[in-house]
Amino acid sequence: MALFCTKKAAITAATAVLALALSACGGSGGGSSSSEGTGASAPYTVASNVSLTGSPTFDKIKSAGKVRIGVKQDQPGLGFMDAATGQYSGFDIEIAKWTAASLGLSADKIEFKPIPSANRESAIQNGDIDFYVGTYSITDSRKKQVDFAGPYFITGQGLLVKKSNTTINSEKDLAGKTVCSATGSTPLQNIQKNFPQTQTRPFDTYSQCVDALKNGQVDAVTTDQAILLGYAAQDPDNLKVVGQPFTTEKYGVGLAKGDTALRKFINDMFTNGKDTWQKIYDSTLGKSGTKVQQPAVDNY
Repeated sequence: MALFCTKKAAITAATAVLALALSACGGSGGGSSSSEGTGASAPYTVASNVSLTGSPTFDKIKSAGKVRIGVKQDQPGLGFMDAATGQYSGFDIEIAKWTAASLGLSADKIEFKPIPSANRESAIQNGDIDFYVGTYSITDSRKKQVDFAGPYFITGQGLLVKKSNTTINSEKDLAGKTVCSATGSTPLQNIQKNFPQTQTRPFDTYSQCVDALKNGQVDAVTTDQAILLGYAAQDPDNLKVVGQPFTTEKYGVGLAKGDTALRKFINDMFTNGKDTWQKIYDSTLGKSGTKVQQPAVDNY
């Protein structure tokens, strides 16, 4: 089930990031502290006496008394860490906290670990994290290495350029240009595969790509349009998003391969928690007033 049925709707939904990003502070850090505790305003509660048979990941979480969640820390409105306070915020962060709460862990038992896009599979496979929630697109190639619960959100690939740029108005104008994206990301792979006349320059994080754009090292940054709108809102005098989304990206929760019990548990949480999902969306990406439907999960 597609979250956005038209390109116009995709852009409308993605602009929800603007309301949050206008108030977001710049910068990033490497802290691993949890975000603020689950308070009375949270649309979910911490479950008690949780039992999940057949999940090695859950057994490890229960034994450790905490959960390690891989996230992004430089994506305003989605996964963002305030460098001054060390607190995490955004739609993905709330999805992560909801998942932890459903497993019986309060926010103070969460260790958020920023993981670059290229290292997500290895972080899950090596047990560095228990699961990953951070604009993680579900693809067939990644399913060979890890499992996914979800999708819990759907967006599309877009382009960020300098405000003064008049030569790039859509993906049709990328021939002969240099485009930056995160190493190992699906947007980067899409450009390399389908735009052979376009040069690519990968960095570990999208924030590094944005810096390269401002410095004139690249002509455009590409990733999910929701993320790009957040960056544009941080610096509207110098950056802008152009064109319309030209892919479909389905965000999922990345899990250890073969942990079917945990994948089903999280999928059931999404399926049975539509009201909770909507409240999380409305309090983060939906602050601009846009209304978006939760996508159906894929119980593959």
